[in-house]
Amino acid sequence: MPDPDPKLRDLATASRGDPSVTATEWVAAALSLIWVAAVAAYVYTGSAASGSLGFVLSILVVFLPLALIWTAVTTLRSVRSLRAEAARLQASVDAMRQAYIAQQQAANMRPSVERKLDEIAAATRQTESTLATFNSRRDTGLTQPSADRRTVLVTPKPQPEAEQPGLALGTPAEEMRAPISVDDFVRAIQFPESPDDKEGFRALRLSLEDRNVAKLIRAAQDVLTLLSQDGIYMDDLKPDRTRPELWRRFAAGERGRGIAALGGVRDRSSLALTAGRMREDPIFRDACHHFLRTFDRIFSEFEKHASDADLAALADTRTARAFMLLGRVTGTFD
Repeated sequence: MPDPDPKLRDLATASRGDPSVTATEWVAAALSLIWVAAVAAYVYTGSAASGSLGFVLSILVVFLPLALIWTAVTTLRSVRSLRAEAARLQASVDAMRQAYIAQQQAANMRPSVERKLDEIAAATRQTESTLATFNSRRDTGLTQPSADRRTVLVTPKPQPEAEQPGLALGTPAEEMRAPISVDDFVRAIQFPESPDDKEGFRALRLSLEDRNVAKLIRAAQDVLTLLSQDGIYMDDLKPDRTRPELWRRFAAGERGRGIAALGGVRDRSSLALTAGRMREDPIFRDACHHFLRTFDRIFSEFEKHASDADLAALADTRTARAFMLLGRVTGTFD
């Protein structure tokens, strides 16, 4: 705490007691010597009273004034020390009061970054609540196919015949469902921007109907929720732009420093917090590795049908930013 009074150091020194002799002590000493000399002259000149009474009077004449003088000196010194201590305590109280007022003023002034984080957290919680209603709510107005299906994302289909013989019950419903467009896929992994983002919820609904894409969306949602608990939000990250050919090399299986530019997240606090939780929280660590594996598998299929513009759009989604952040922490780009 800064010293609010430039005299506080001197006052504190005085309150602890000054070992040097002050002017008061010098005056008292001089008066004492003068008095002793005067009494001695009086006694030895033969003018003092005779007998025991005279001796007692002589003793009182010598020591009583001395006692009074030094009692006064001690009292004055104590008063001076008490005044210095009171001044020091008053200065400390004033400093504490000023620090408290400054702290209260700082608490009332919320920075814009903190307000933004609160807004993002509220939007994330509202989006999660909306996603939780998908199992019981089916709005046909949000499940209409996209008007722009210029490119189709074909995800790996499961092979149930490899696990057990199929039954002659007709074609499964998921086989009859139209594939997800690249635009809908990119919009879905970005997640809806607000409760009024009907196009985002429509794309998310279509993507959740695909088993493989739904795994990626749920894995991304789990990771984003866990990261938000540490105050890490993807909208705050500003990763470096990367060339589409690097994304294609990653989809082809290349790893290491050759594609290190994909880990474009440079925010040190987010990287440090994520790495610390990765070491300490096994649930968070398992969720991150599951998300990275799922993203790798789905992205490899996505890249086959995506243009350079589609790759650039995907790199700007919340899911891709989470991949960049976790990829750097786990050493995918080392």
